[in-house]
Amino acid sequence: MNWLTKIKVFGDKIKRNFQKKFPTKKEIENSAWTSCCKGPILKKDLAENLWVCSSCGKHHRISCRQRFDVFFGKNNYEILETPIPAEDPLNWKDTKSYKERLLQAKKKTEQDCAVMIAKGQINGIQITAGAINFDFIGGSVGAAEGEAIIYGAQHAIDNKTPYVFFPCGGGQRMFESPIALANMTRTTLAINELKKNNLPYIVCFVDPCAGGITASFAMLGDIHFAETGCLIAFAGKRVIQATVKEELSPDFQTAEFVEKHGFVDKVINRKDLKIEIGKLLEILLKKNSGVNSELLNETSANIEQTTKTAS
Repeated sequence: MNWLTKIKVFGDKIKRNFQKKFPTKKEIENSAWTSCCKGPILKKDLAENLWVCSSCGKHHRISCRQRFDVFFGKNNYEILETPIPAEDPLNWKDTKSYKERLLQAKKKTEQDCAVMIAKGQINGIQITAGAINFDFIGGSVGAAEGEAIIYGAQHAIDNKTPYVFFPCGGGQRMFESPIALANMTRTTLAINELKKNNLPYIVCFVDPCAGGITASFAMLGDIHFAETGCLIAFAGKRVIQATVKEELSPDFQTAEFVEKHGFVDKVINRKDLKIEIGKLLEILLKKNSGVNSELLNETSANIEQTTKTAS
């Protein structure tokens, strides 16, 4: 046995022992447990608290359906079927083919693409809502995701509803190259059409939101909310630090930091999102639900003036 074979045999032995000692990624995903500040925590207990740690307040990442369950109430909404364009237009392949990655992502998330659009009601107001699932290839935006976001905007225009979106993800999908990048422009134009129709566009950032998502439709909201502690960025912290050659604060790019610098209007706990967005939409749409109408009109005028000044 030559030395190369010995190294391979020795390496395989270490790998087998490592796999015996530590659970695989699939085993971790299928486990009834997850981890947070104090170590293992039952997923069941976390789910009962809307996937927010009761000890440290960390907002754990959730799927699109879980997001709609929290926002509208369990099963109080309808998922809309969105267009799915031709997959893998560039025949991409690296360590595995893009088609294989898509199949794995669909099986893992039970979604056709990273974006899901739903319709439902809050406080008697019909709402079109969109969300991104980070577990679907990092929540990246490709052609299918772009079509879903645009479909949601068009549905809101056709039905004269507000559009509420929960963006997350790392940016545009590299496996689709310029096709993915083109959706930064396409989604921006769709949101502009929504605004031409005087329909509210409410954005609530969830962890993490970065890259081309932040640089397009996610930063075009009339009002920007953010979940507690979520990351909101374009480039990574280390890239920026190396560019400016200055030490950045520990809370740099957190929702709280971004709020302090004027890019987010309010940071909200997940359990309060439905109430806060419901109240805001009542004001923007001048729905009087036991609230003084003069106060609604005055607040609405202030919001409109603030939006014009910011523009």
